[in-house]
Amino acid sequence: MVKRNSATRDKHRARIARDKPACHICGSAIDYTLHYLEPMAFVVDHVIPLAKGGPDVIENKKAAHRACNSKKRARLVAPIVRRSGTLS
Repeated sequence: MVKRNSATRDKHRARIARDKPACHICGSAIDYTLHYLEPMAFVVDHVIPLAKGGPDVIENKKAAHRACNSKKRARLVAPIVRRSGTLS
């Protein structure tokens, strides 16, 4: 297992947050002002999870809500988003 570099992680996080994209999992807007522990706060998701062999590079990272990312876990595909906007 390769140790991740925190300086690179912070640089990638800032680059992704710069444009304030919507959550790539559910498609809803992210409140970038929320405390990082809030369910709807911004986190970086590895599209192909590290646990599945995904690389720790900017091209494999996208913005997500903490709650959506938590539901996705180490899966390649997130659970289905219901019309109400909640994850199943």
